[in-house]
Amino acid sequence: MKIPVLVTLCVALVASSGLAQPPAANPAAGKAGRGATAPRIISPEVGADFRVTFRLLAPKASEVVLTGEFLKADQHLTKNEAGLWSITVGPVEPETYHYNFVVDGVKVLDPGNASLKMGSTAQTLANSLEVRGTQPFFYDAQPVPHGEMRTNWYESKSLGFVRRATVYVPAEYDQNPQKRYPVLYLLHGANNDETTWTRQGRANLILDNLIAAGKSRPFIVVMPFGYGVKDPMNPGGANNNELFSQDLRGDLIPMIEAKYRTLADRDHRGLIGLSMGGGQALTIGLNHLELFSYVGGFSAAIRQPETFPATFASLVKEAGASNQKLHLLWFGCGTEDSLFEPAKEFSKFLTAQKIKHTFRETPGAHTYMVWRRYLNEVAPQLFRE
Repeated sequence: MKIPVLVTLCVALVASSGLAQPPAANPAAGKAGRGATAPRIISPEVGADFRVTFRLLAPKASEVVLTGEFLKADQHLTKNEAGLWSITVGPVEPETYHYNFVVDGVKVLDPGNASLKMGSTAQTLANSLEVRGTQPFFYDAQPVPHGEMRTNWYESKSLGFVRRATVYVPAEYDQNPQKRYPVLYLLHGANNDETTWTRQGRANLILDNLIAAGKSRPFIVVMPFGYGVKDPMNPGGANNNELFSQDLRGDLIPMIEAKYRTLADRDHRGLIGLSMGGGQALTIGLNHLELFSYVGGFSAAIRQPETFPATFASLVKEAGASNQKLHLLWFGCGTEDSLFEPAKEFSKFLTAQKIKHTFRETPGAHTYMVWRRYLNEVAPQLFRE
């Protein structure tokens, strides 16, 4: 994982702007002696009224800005005489969000908050904010049987190097040694990796809760690394999708079917992804209906409607046959997402070509708040008998 750039920036700001961890609530207290212990600054602090206060000690900074998924626009913090910057926002709807500070034009982490969002590239680093409501979230860890997460390293002969995938097996998997399971291949977005769907998307907890409630059939979930190159900082442009497709079809699926008790046929195999992974899932899945019968995209990165006829030529060539093969074609996008208009155009294209599908328009932007809800909605529709 490559994070040195942002870490270096944060260290530089510690020196230049007076950031410290743990910082003193009153900088003057530090003069009592080097051995004195200063109280830490609490940030973020969620109040009973769902208003949230953020604080940052940066005496030499000229400007501190708060950016976050819970804000309609960036907000400027105010500075007191001790050099402590603060702002209170809200009320904030109960959810899990991500945010950053921007100090004199440089994005930094909140040193008072150890909860982080991470991915495969430095620009994904952010802090997490959880605002709790009166009821549990559907993605919370509940007192139910829990599935197991397994890390799998495998040799990709098609790409020529060793790769990794995270696999979720339902709680009952090891208790039923004769039972075989459907498989969902679940793809992440750009700048993420094979662990993001569990760390940020809470996919395993969502499925645990759905299965325990009898709303979803137990199935295996395979979350691969979505880049067909070793270095996601140099993803290879459009060629990345083809490289990833080669690995998925030629190496990953055979490895999973050899190692796990799967129902190894297209009727029990699905491909769904978000953002970059959503574009991959739609492009690969709909062009390989011999492999997949459940296909979906969450805020899928399909930006050029003029390419749809060529990209999905095999799908629309014989619409009737394609509809027979597809048990589910589902994609959704938030109305505040820059990919919303292309998603609408894709739905229009499929309708014109008489391809059966479900297109979900929901509020929301390009965020896991949307994608967690989509997975919670789609999972019960998969692999129905």
